[in-house]
Amino acid sequence: MNILKVLTARRIHGNFGERAALKYLKRQGYDILETNYVAESGEVDIIAKDRDAVVFVEVKTRSYTDPSPTTARPAAAVTKEKQRRIIACAAEYGHSHYGLRRIRFDVIEVYTLESNGVRKVKDIKHITAAFDKSSANR
Repeated sequence: MNILKVLTARRIHGNFGERAALKYLKRQGYDILETNYVAESGEVDIIAKDRDAVVFVEVKTRSYTDPSPTTARPAAAVTKEKQRRIIACAAEYGHSHYGLRRIRFDVIEVYTLESNGVRKVKDIKHITAAFDKSSANR
């Protein structure tokens, strides 16, 4: 069973955030190469090209709450294990796409609000170079 096709409330919310992240990246001038890229080692939400870099993007979507010093950011959910899986996916992608030279791993946090059953984007935070191979193995 493909987990990406199971439409739970959480997955629907995540899909909304991924679509918002795609629109954001396009507005920033990124070329979208793949969405929901699945490899043996896992899945990457978005693969995009930013100038001379191929960027592997993990999107984390959360309902907006007033931030407090004790509230963890959505990017904190990109654990070391998740980072290693994304890096492994990037390696698999690189083997099948010649010319893959410079790569980068970003995280996009999408904050949403819902009012009267309508979901809207409250804010998007783009963390460029959020992790790399050496930080994922520490």
